[in-house]
Amino acid sequence: MFEAGRFAMVRGRVLEPLMTLAVWGSALLVAGAFLWLVGDLLWHGAERLSWAFLSSSPLNAGRTGGIGPILVSTLLILGVAVAAAVPLGLATAVLLTEFLRPRSRFGRLVGLSLDVLAGVPSIVFGLFGNAFFSVFLGLGFSILSGGLTLACMVLPILIRTAEASLRAVPDDWRLGSAALGLSRTAALRHILLPAASSGLVAGLLLGVGRAMAETAALIFTSGYVDRMPSSLFDSGRALSVHIYDLSMNVAGGDGNAYASALVLIGLLILINGTALYLAEHWLNRRIIAP
Repeated sequence: MFEAGRFAMVRGRVLEPLMTLAVWGSALLVAGAFLWLVGDLLWHGAERLSWAFLSSSPLNAGRTGGIGPILVSTLLILGVAVAAAVPLGLATAVLLTEFLRPRSRFGRLVGLSLDVLAGVPSIVFGLFGNAFFSVFLGLGFSILSGGLTLACMVLPILIRTAEASLRAVPDDWRLGSAALGLSRTAALRHILLPAASSGLVAGLLLGVGRAMAETAALIFTSGYVDRMPSSLFDSGRALSVHIYDLSMNVAGGDGNAYASALVLIGLLILINGTALYLAEHWLNRRIIAP
């Protein structure tokens, strides 16, 4: 027995540094891949970045000029997607966690549907968006069609993440709020949602990241037009579609494609950083407030 304990101690001393090395190695590998990607984009596209590039219109099929209208179209499409997905996704997550029994048949059906939707290829969402939003609802190739299609893609990730965050809140908090006489709405607003805010923001950021990088779905819904959109019913080209078009269909467009990709990465970092800061600020205010 003494020998077994000694062997376990020696094995722990050997495995602990190996596990530490493996964890640090994995982290450095991921960070290195990201730095290599950003470095490659900076090497090929940084010299083209300027205010004129960000504000002017594409010229010569995108080989020259800038991405002003495309940047506006991207932000509008993303705004439509977030505005449609966040209320519906949050309401569905609240329904699954707070108003249904844990193993109810309806809840399991909704969960299975979300898991299936999360694995559906984006091209299928694009075909669905074209058939339903563009043709059936008569929205045509428009920013609204593209944004609503992206909302359908974002919903499974957003709902599942919000559901997991709400389920992670201890049941004692719910019981305590009920003992204090708080309604379910008041408990959700003042206790549960603030406690789950970090997970909710994480789900939103994952959805935003997928929406901004999407190409196939937007080709069939928002279209290829690279002019400045006049309304949500106008067609607009997203940054991801623009990068794809310059790389695959336009000879000599690689330089602007690299610069556009760099702008896309920077936009993702800016949105993620802003969302995390606002979530932390909101949570701290909720905690400090009497």
